[in-house]
This record gives sequence, C-alpha cells and structure tokens, in this order.
Amino acid sequence: MQYLEGRRYVVMAIFLVVAITFGARLFYIQVLDGSYKLAADRNTLQRIVQVPYRGLIYDRNNQLLVQNTPVYDLMVVPREVKQLDTLRFCELLQLPLEEVREGLKAARSYSRVKASPLVQNLSTRELATIQDNLIDFPGFSIKARMARSYRTENMAHALGYVGSITPGLLQSERFAKYLPGDFVGVNGLESFYEQQLMGRRGVQYKMVNVRGIEKGAFRNGEFDTLSVAGQDLHTSIDIELQKYGEMLMKNKRGYIVAIEPKTGEILAMVSAPAYEPSILTGKGMGNRYMELQNDTTKPLFNRPLMAKYSPGSVFKVVNELVALQMGVVTPQTAFDCNWKLVRCTHRHEYPSNVGIAIKQSCNPYFYQVMRAAVLRGRSANRFEDSRLGLADWRNKVMAFGLGDKLGVDIRSEIGGLVPSPEYYDKRLKTRRWNYKTVYSLSIGQGELSVTGLQMANIMAIVANRGWYYTPHFVRGVGTGGPLPQYTVRHTVGVDAQHFEAIIPGMQAVVDGRGGTGENASLLDVGISVAGKTGTVQNYHGEDHATFAAFAPAEDPKIAIAVFIENAGFGGSSAAPMASLMMEKYLRGKVAPWRHRWEVWLQSPASRFIRRHR
Repeated sequence: MQYLEGRRYVVMAIFLVVAITFGARLFYIQVLDGSYKLAADRNTLQRIVQVPYRGLIYDRNNQLLVQNTPVYDLMVVPREVKQLDTLRFCELLQLPLEEVREGLKAARSYSRVKASPLVQNLSTRELATIQDNLIDFPGFSIKARMARSYRTENMAHALGYVGSITPGLLQSERFAKYLPGDFVGVNGLESFYEQQLMGRRGVQYKMVNVRGIEKGAFRNGEFDTLSVAGQDLHTSIDIELQKYGEMLMKNKRGYIVAIEPKTGEILAMVSAPAYEPSILTGKGMGNRYMELQNDTTKPLFNRPLMAKYSPGSVFKVVNELVALQMGVVTPQTAFDCNWKLVRCTHRHEYPSNVGIAIKQSCNPYFYQVMRAAVLRGRSANRFEDSRLGLADWRNKVMAFGLGDKLGVDIRSEIGGLVPSPEYYDKRLKTRRWNYKTVYSLSIGQGELSVTGLQMANIMAIVANRGWYYTPHFVRGVGTGGPLPQYTVRHTVGVDAQHFEAIIPGMQAVVDGRGGTGENASLLDVGISVAGKTGTVQNYHGEDHATFAAFAPAEDPKIAIAVFIENAGFGGSSAAPMASLMMEKYLRGKVAPWRHRWEVWLQSPASRFIRRHR
C-alpha cells in the first residue's frame, strides 16, 4: 500500500507540472506574445513588404552605369475582389479585357489569399490616373518599387538585365525568400551578383479599415523590420574604352576583350552586334526581347564568352612555351619551312630561331615544334606513342586556362576544347591514329577551340611571364574588394625564362620591319607592343581575322584579343583595331594622325564591313 501511495504522488506531480507548463504557455501567448494577436487580426491589418534599393553599378572610374528609378505595380488579392466592374476597370487601366482576365486567372492560380502583380511598371503619371479610383475596387492595391535604369548605352552583355521572377525560379531553394512579382537578375552581372545586389527585405504592418484606408502602424511598429539596401558593384570596366570598342565594332561580328594583366580585371568586353541595355526595361520588354531573340544577327549572343573559335596562329605562342618547358626545343632551335609538312602563309626568311618563327608565323616550324613535344619515343608502338604524347601535351596546354571555363563572374561562360586522345578514339572509332592526325592543333586549327576571354587571358599570362588571376568584372563589392576566388594567383607551370625567350619575337611581329602585325604598332606614340596575328580558317566562307597583344611590352598594363568574323588576314583588320584600343586606354586618347584607322575600319572599302553591312 505504501508503494501505491508513492506512485499516486508521482502521478499527481506529473499532472501538476503539465498543468503549470500549459498555463504558463497560455499566459505567454495571450498576454505577452502579440504574434498570435497579429495573426488573428490579419483581416484588419495590411502587411507591406519593403523591397530594398538594389545596389548600384559603377565603372572603374566611379562613373554610374546602372541606377534605380521609381515605378509602381498594381497588385491583386483574388479573394478580396468583390463584384468587379470589369469594363470600367479595363477603361481605367487602358488594358484589353482579355489581358485583365488572363492576369486575374494567373493570380488565382498562384494564390487566392496572397497578393500578386496584375500590371507592372506603372509610371508616376499612370499611377496618378488610377490611384484615386482604386477605393472602388476592393482587392487591388499599389506596390511601389525601384526599377533598373541605365546611364550608359553600352556594355549590355556584361551588365545583363532584371526581370520578373518566374514560377519555376520560385520553386528553387535559392529563391525561397522571393515572392511573385519580385524582380531578379536574369543574366550578366545582375544575375551573378544577385545576392549582393538584392539587399534584405523589410516588413511593415499597418492597421486598415474595411475600405482599405490606413489607420496607423500596428502596435507602434513592434513587428516591423527595416529593409537593408543592396551592395553596390564597382566594376573594372573603363566605360569610355568600352564605348570606343563598340563604336569600332559597329556593323561587324566578333569581339574585343581587354584585361589588366596584373589583376585580371576586365577593362572592356565588346560583343558585336550589340544592343542598348535600356531595351530590356519597362513596359513591352517581353516583346522587345523576342525581337532581339529573332534577329538573325544574334545580338543577344555574348560572343566573347559563348562563341568557340579556333585560335589560329595566336596559339603558336602557347605551343612554343609548352615545348620549351618540356625541353624538346630551345630558343635557338631551327626548323626548315618545309611546305611538304604544311603550307606556310607566305615566303619568308629562314626560321633559324623561335623569334623569327613567331615574327613570320611559320606554320611548318610550329608543326615540328609540336611533333617534338608529342613524339618522344615512350612506346615502340607509334600509335601509342602519339596517344601518350598528346595526353601530356594537352595537360600542359590546359594549364593556360584552355579547355574549360575560366570562371568569370558571368554565368553564361562556356569552355573551349583541347581534344584528348579519347576524343580522337571516339571520333575516328579507332585507336590507330598518329601525329599526322592531330598536327593542325600545332597552328591553332583543327578541333582546338577557345573563347575570346581565353584568348585575351593567354596574352595576360604571357605579359605576366607565367601567371594570371581569373578574369573578372567586379573589383569591389560594397566597401570591400572582389570575391575571394578572384584574388587567387594561378601559375601555368612554365618558367619565366621561356616567356622572356618568346616576347622579343612577339615584339618583332608588331614593331619589327616586315612583321605580320605591323599595323598594330604604337612606336609613333612611344609605346612598345608585343602581339601575334592569326587568320582562322573558315570552311563556310571567308577566313576570320584575329590579333592578340599586350602593351607596353616591358611593363604590360593591357592585354587584348580582337576577333572579326570573315575579315581575312588578322594583321589587316584586327591588328589596327587592337592598336586603337590600347592607345585609347594607355594614353586616354588617340593621336590625330591615327584617326585614319578609325575612318578605314568604318568605311565600305573594308571588305569585312561590306560583307556584313
């Protein structure tokens, strides 16, 4: 009995503890915590989400490129819409009846109790027309927000644009905090830096009467939270250089990419044809986007990051550096200009060393350079020897940032291709292939492909004598620096002495007598240039022209790559364009006597302009 008596007290104690716990919780809910009162009073409260100011975007000289301007959205809560006079409502908004019906249908499919946008991007004048009449249309309200506007007509591909979030994105964990009608970066910097630019939303709770008229803050703003503005982006783009490059590329197809070698900062990135960034803003944006999408010149296509071309003779520089590092050639190695191996572009002096070979862009010379790097006698089977040699050569080439994405701060980047032995096995459906199958790689042709960003980065690597930072557009986020991944220094595994061996040849290309890139010379304004021309074979029309360089040769401040489709020899078209861009950046202006190049590049006398005018 005594045992049972003890158990009774234990049970009573348990019930007492549970009762006290529940009582305390009820007291907290009913007296101390107002959140449940807030939930109960939602029919008399208005929850207003404060969208923060989106971060601004500046160029490297603090010139404002992208700002915010006020616009207004007409929101609807379907459950609260009562006896809608559809005809009057459509007249008020000056919208077709069918468009309003479709908008209401979409709002109901999202939620009957949550607000979603019916009409977006109302101007201040349009707002004034309808605001006083909204009291007669319960369920509708105005939501103010800031929309993007542009202070520049350039740089559209890099900046990207902002658009209304899609239902698909709302299902993504990355956009869990977004609501229907919110705006989000769609591509370019606006997309890549969305989290930094968006800021943090705030919330206000206001008392309203049955007619929707505000009666003040709920509980003196106890549950309100403040919005936090997004961080500004300080880009590395020189907008004046960008504008100049877009002018030079007008009526052409191709790209210009300029990088500051010592930092990896992108100074200019021109994709041609281009479009003005303001086109993808405001009312009718969707229709204008479709017009750009259907344009046969593909102005939306970001050529420097998304187009893969053969690098042409510019790649000979990489081929030579890899062979020098392997020790299979020296700077004094001589090879015959043997046209039986591969045709050369022109007759020239005997390539008795690498400097002359680079200056004259001798195809047979670099054919034999790569052959020495690939065929090293590691297997008695000549097919297996070619496989082993190509795999080793490929690994060293890829260290230059080729064959994969570099990791620039725009999501649309693709990687190029440095073909592997397995690639040829699959393509040829046999392992019985040898060096003669792949020799075109030695002169930057065949299956080898690179992007414009990779081409410019090759020049940055040579300018730095063997290292680079991942190219990037943003040098500062908020009050800080670039993202951490853009402060990591990458080495390519080639000793600095080998770069010193080839740079004189690259200078001779531009500044030497009879060099293939003499049209890029800036000696008349006191600037030395090291570069390499290229003519890329095109089996669907005229060859493409390319030129890559850096300047000043002794202390590089700019590395550049120019590619013009169907323009023929790189020294005739791409080289002078690169020259003008380098002078513009280094001197801030172009010498008056060099304006003749501008005139020529824009004239119908230029065949590549005439072809795609």
